[in-house]
Amino acid sequence: MARILRRFALGTFRFKVNLSRVMTSLETTLLLILLGISSLGCDAKRSEETKKTNDASFSSGNPLTAPVDYIGAAGKAKVTAEKVIDTVSLARHIQTFYASEGRFPTDLQELVAEKYIPSVPPTPRGMKYAYDSATGNLKIVPQ
Repeated sequence: MARILRRFALGTFRFKVNLSRVMTSLETTLLLILLGISSLGCDAKRSEETKKTNDASFSSGNPLTAPVDYIGAAGKAKVTAEKVIDTVSLARHIQTFYASEGRFPTDLQELVAEKYIPSVPPTPRGMKYAYDSATGNLKIVPQ
């Protein structure tokens, strides 16, 4: 091993090439064709995933409509943020009620009646609260 390292360091190390192991240009071409054909199936799957992703966003990809796309995406983000903040806040108050009373409130209005919150926050347009008084789970769902 030391002799090989010395030869490599001195630059006298020579590689032996086994010609029977070298791929011919025909074999290389066939391999590239097979790789190309196999990747075609992947592209169809990717295009379906891209369509699903683009349907969820407001981007049309057109630079002329970018400001409109941005406003639509910002509006959607605002609704999502409001939904998350209201849900987390109410869930915290439900847990506080449970810690104090030893049970979950029968409905969200009981949190207001017992003065845990001043009022039930409004849901985003087209949404409503889905509260399970047995488990204390709270979700915001479409109406």
